[in-house]
Amino acid sequence: MKIEHAAIYFKDLEGAKNFFVKYFDAKFNEMYHNPRTNFKSYFLSFDGGARLEIMNKPQLEDAPKTLNRTGFIHLAFSVGSKEKVDALTLQLKNDGYEVISGPRTTGDGYYESCIIAFENNQIEITV
Repeated sequence: MKIEHAAIYFKDLEGAKNFFVKYFDAKFNEMYHNPRTNFKSYFLSFDGGARLEIMNKPQLEDAPKTLNRTGFIHLAFSVGSKEKVDALTLQLKNDGYEVISGPRTTGDGYYESCIIAFENNQIEITV
């Protein structure tokens, strides 16, 4: 068994798509649009087979995304090396995203950094 995909609502669907394409080399399908409900979505595919559905619809609630809450907390992307973790973290920082930890080796042995990314969603970048 495997997780087939995860899904996240975004206020700015095109901006979210562009973020994942620019920084994580996402490939995307044609946008799905249900004209009756105005629901829109893309499926993003990443190297290794992972998929993320990004979605939008009218009247989304946007509750604060605190880091100490239950439920979904972050997406983690493996980029292949410590050097790539460092380079992508620096690129995101230089592009104005907040780095909240790292790059560093964690107590459980992961080399990672964490950023507050598009629409305040946390992204972990790891080897």
